[in-house]
Amino acid sequence: MSDVAEAELFGNDDWSVQADGIEHRDTGYFIARDALAARRAEGLWDWPLQMAEKRWCRPSLFREAFLAALDRFGIPRDAELIRSFALGYGIRAVVSPAAETFVTLADMLQPREVPASIRVTARPAIRTLTAAGA
Repeated sequence: MSDVAEAELFGNDDWSVQADGIEHRDTGYFIARDALAARRAEGLWDWPLQMAEKRWCRPSLFREAFLAALDRFGIPRDAELIRSFALGYGIRAVVSPAAETFVTLADMLQPREVPASIRVTARPAIRTLTAAGA
């Protein structure tokens, strides 16, 4: 077994949780353990919002690794974490215990239904009748 495999506390296809933080397998993007609980001025969690801006970051895999890291490092979750993911990626508001159910914002947004065509019979304009000698 390699040193990396022994050091990994959790892993999925994109992310590796290690004793010192989490790392994206392809890009090497690293979030230090001490920075995981970083908050913004309004109390939202920083990393879910930052990672939502990265095109290469698959939301479900980041979320899975991030939550696993919080659990492994004893960092408590709160309602602001759910709000942070919701603002960053989108989350369905559901009743517990499924409050962690996750979907992307694109999955939540649906195009408007186009109303059925309405046929309107209109009288010919007076100008048309006059031009025709009527």
